[in-house]
Amino acid sequence: MPVITETVIRELAAFRSTGSPVVSCYLDVDGRRQVRPQDYEHRLDSLLRDAAERDPRASSADLEVISTYVRNGFDRSGVRGLAMFSCAESEFWQVIPLPVPVSNSLMVNHSPAVEPLEHLVHELEPLGVLLVDRQRARMFVFQFGQLIERAELFEELPRDYDSRDEASRGSREREQHHTDALVAQHLRHGAEVAFRLLQERGFAHLSVGGTDDIHAAMVATLHPYLRERLTHRIHLPVTASEKEICAAALEIEQRLEAEKEAALVSRLRDSIGSHSRGVAGLGDTIGALNDRRVATLLVSDGYAESGWRCPSCGSLARKGPTCRVEGAEMIHHDDVIHEVVDVALRTGCAVEVCVGNADLDVLGRIGALLRY
Repeated sequence: MPVITETVIRELAAFRSTGSPVVSCYLDVDGRRQVRPQDYEHRLDSLLRDAAERDPRASSADLEVISTYVRNGFDRSGVRGLAMFSCAESEFWQVIPLPVPVSNSLMVNHSPAVEPLEHLVHELEPLGVLLVDRQRARMFVFQFGQLIERAELFEELPRDYDSRDEASRGSREREQHHTDALVAQHLRHGAEVAFRLLQERGFAHLSVGGTDDIHAAMVATLHPYLRERLTHRIHLPVTASEKEICAAALEIEQRLEAEKEAALVSRLRDSIGSHSRGVAGLGDTIGALNDRRVATLLVSDGYAESGWRCPSCGSLARKGPTCRVEGAEMIHHDDVIHEVVDVALRTGCAVEVCVGNADLDVLGRIGALLRY
């Protein structure tokens, strides 16, 4: 399954329909909850029916394309969510299978609704996990809660050193020195394996697991590029199952995302307090976005609000119906937040969708760190 990247998201966000709008559908097909195809098909039927009733812009051709794809028995191997985008009039159709579940939703807009994908990418950056003991090293790279790369190393220590009794050991200090040297060599080799995966696959963070002494020695052996990526220690033995490692990796990923969101919101709050490079609330955020001053957009997960977009210059507005720039008649959107996110992505802004952050909610559920 391909890993979703910022490039994929930006290519989607760049599509614009000049006629019929794009229908974007996110569907939870996680087999742990949706055991039978009928389970998620029933939820899809509800989404399509609601869209047809409440939004006359939703093309029946697009709704049919989505329904047909889901009902024709797509390959569910490793797939827990679907992101589908259709604009039949423009012959535009894309499906992105996801290894993580998503919230069921259907949106109609002039461009694909990529906000949920953007949230997934930022929520789960690649994470490296290195488990080590005195003889074995196991290196993994995870993203979207799944294993995308692995490497293993086993270097056995001399068995006879441990099997001989005290009287026959001879020079115990010399043998211990030899064993320590072999362990140190093993840790260097393990560090090389981790560095090679960093070069080949890349990951944003590295978690190391092992006993206290091995953990300390391993960290000291790592290349500086790896040490600067060190994050929370993983408390698992090298013999842990892949299922256990995946679960622990996901917990670390979620912890890192929460810390990242909290740090950004804290920066936003401080910037607003000092009246320096920070705005909050939909109106001020839209104004900064129209002026191309936004560096990072922060949005509370699930935030929706109505607004307006000018079809002539592309400006967004909290209130319409006339564009203040062009004087043209603006288009009303029941949910202008998708427009805000799309404009941010197209203009090179970072987008952070924050989950359960009370500080951002107090600020109006949306804000921006500014370039100037």
